Amino acid sequence: MRLRYTAACVGVTAAALMVTSACGTDGAKTAAKAVDKADMIMAALARATDQTENLGSAQVRTTTETPTASPVTMDGTYSWGHGLAFDVLMDTKAAHLQQLHAAAKTRTVYVDGAYYYEIDPQPSGPFKGKEWMKIDASAVFGNKGAEALQGSSGAGSPAAAMKGLKYANNVDDLGKETVDGQSATHYRAVVDKEHMGKFKKAYGNNLFGSMTGGSDSITMDIWVGAKDLPVRMKQWFGSLTVTMDFEKFGATAAIKAPPAAQTGDVTEQVKKATAQQQG
Repeated sequence: MRLRYTAACVGVTAAALMVTSACGTDGAKTAAKAVDKADMIMAALARATDQTENLGSAQVRTTTETPTASPVTMDGTYSWGHGLAFDVLMDTKAAHLQQLHAAAKTRTVYVDGAYYYEIDPQPSGPFKGKEWMKIDASAVFGNKGAEALQGSSGAGSPAAAMKGLKYANNVDDLGKETVDGQSATHYRAVVDKEHMGKFKKAYGNNLFGSMTGGSDSITMDIWVGAKDLPVRMKQWFGSLTVTMDFEKFGATAAIKAPPAAQTGDVTEQVKKATAQQQG
């Protein structure tokens, strides 16, 4: 719902709206109810955000969809208590890793500011005898973007996505629905162009642009179930859609980097290739 009214009907607070004679009593009451409902929705979303952040980790299935490519699914553990970390399985073909990994699924780990992709040991080159490929996040998002991922906010994590709800200027309660067999309340929140500045600042412009294609508005649907915890969250960034299904919160295994001896680091090669493309 957009809490916007004509100049004749706008008051500073709900109380002011109720005594604005130009609107009439019925109009003032309607406006006050709209404000109260929006406040209730934001309070419910704030509780869900706090619960998610406090638990620190979850089993999550994330699906990213674009009009020009096959959906990419990542299914596994996400952690955000001390910066972003995850240990997931993703589609090898969708991730364009089929030349390095024959299996249909590829284990992907992000921890301590670097991505690790499980690969088949190669006969020669930087992956000779190696079982993992490493790429530092700075090669993908730049230094500031990588710092945002490792910061206390854990930018890019499910918890960070939840925190983005506080920047919404347009919220609605769409009622009760059943999602993944669970009863949940469906909320919708929109961060429009005028309110995107703080959202981008929280993520860092470079990281935000890489994640969203530079979209200037975000629509977020969230289904909140028992114990004020999210069951599903769906975000639209222009033509990009990201869906997170939450399976279990907390008590997840610690996420660790693979042994260095089993890892081939191609961070510098990726940085050079990126620089050449941008040049």
